[in-house]
Amino acid sequence: MPSREIISNQTGCHDGLAACVQKHLATPFLKPPSDHTKAAFETMQEAIPPGTPLIFDSGCGTGDSTRRLSRLYPECFVVGVDRSLSRLSRIRDKTDPDNMVLIRADLIDLYGLMTAQGTKLERHFIFYPNPYPKAAHLKRRWHGTPVFPAMLALGGKIELRSNWEIYVREFAMALTIAGRKAHVSELQKSEDYASLFEKKYALSGQTLWQVTSAL
Repeated sequence: MPSREIISNQTGCHDGLAACVQKHLATPFLKPPSDHTKAAFETMQEAIPPGTPLIFDSGCGTGDSTRRLSRLYPECFVVGVDRSLSRLSRIRDKTDPDNMVLIRADLIDLYGLMTAQGTKLERHFIFYPNPYPKAAHLKRRWHGTPVFPAMLALGGKIELRSNWEIYVREFAMALTIAGRKAHVSELQKSEDYASLFEKKYALSGQTLWQVTSAL
């Protein structure tokens, strides 16, 4: 079944984006983490081999993208995180690689815990986050949340993909405001899809976008 394109009442980057990002950059993130995310953080720390470069797959869904990344970067340890136990529990035929783990956690809480602990990432992938396409929902997009500065404090090369160009351009703008360089481009067609979502969007004929940012 073809995937529907995103419909929004925005025609460009949100007028309030700059003020929103600047406010969060100037304000410490103080939200207390949930107990289940604190437990997930401990599980993650126990799973990561000491001294191994760390890759994060935020919002990994069923974990297919995490498995792909673990094979692309065998020298790294890949952590896939999603808040849905149902998605994470879906059985796959292949055995998971040894250099990965899937955990259920609230990413907003987890980013705060990781930043407080001084965790640093080699790479950070965010594939097809919920776009929250209504203009009124800017603060639900990653670059509009109070945890955006904590996300950036984790370091590493960031790559975000979306089938909504505005989301990608807003994320790039937010990165620039925060003092990081950002490059936006159309994702080149490939049979090596990051996830089933990406495959569905591509086969529906949608244009896919990415923003990358290296330190």
